[in-house]
Amino acid sequence: MAKSKYKRVLLKLSGESFCKPGRFGIDGAELKSIAERISQIRKVGPQVSVVVGAGNFLRGESFSQVSSIPRNTADYMGMLATIINACALQETLEKLGQPTRVLSAIEVSAICEPFIRRRAIHHFERGRVVILAGGTGNPFFTTDTCAALRASELDVDLVIKATKVEGVYSDDPQKNPDAELFEKLSYDDVLKKNLRIMDHSAISLCRESNIPIIVLNIFKEGNITKAICGERVGTLIC
Repeated sequence: MAKSKYKRVLLKLSGESFCKPGRFGIDGAELKSIAERISQIRKVGPQVSVVVGAGNFLRGESFSQVSSIPRNTADYMGMLATIINACALQETLEKLGQPTRVLSAIEVSAICEPFIRRRAIHHFERGRVVILAGGTGNPFFTTDTCAALRASELDVDLVIKATKVEGVYSDDPQKNPDAELFEKLSYDDVLKKNLRIMDHSAISLCRESNIPIIVLNIFKEGNITKAICGERVGTLIC
């Protein structure tokens, strides 16, 4: 079996990956598909952390704009929604035989552990997948920024931004068939071109910590293994 080029990776999942396109909530088949791909990463060798979004339930910023709920409260609601996704993913991974722990920036002691760096590293060393929920624990920060922050804290070697497209394009490939797929970009390219694959604070933090990012289609067979083994797939940002 191919061996991983990396010791420790972080997978950033959007909330929308937990449901069918255009739908809401959690779809069992989509959830199992994601869990199988995470199990595949572990089999290749690296220690695995996962940051989950909550777009399948609620996006704090957009929700606050269409309701009377202020942004800070709406963001906390979104953080709680990430814990729902994280617990669902944990149970599904463990059904597949992959030991998993959920560590949350917001304390919900009945169903998950608090995020403590040393505890996360202990779980890595025991072969467990570590799911990082609750965002950063603060409003006004996205789960992309959370992914970059946790990657920096946990000495991660690679961030994988999981999407349903092949990588980073010059334009929306669903609307523009002539959109160019970039094989490699610098952090500065992403910022200067205003490519919205991740928010700018996340890109800047990865640049400061010198953590490469691979943006790929997680649903394409073999993509994850290729990326972790150092083969060219998707878009590399470094």
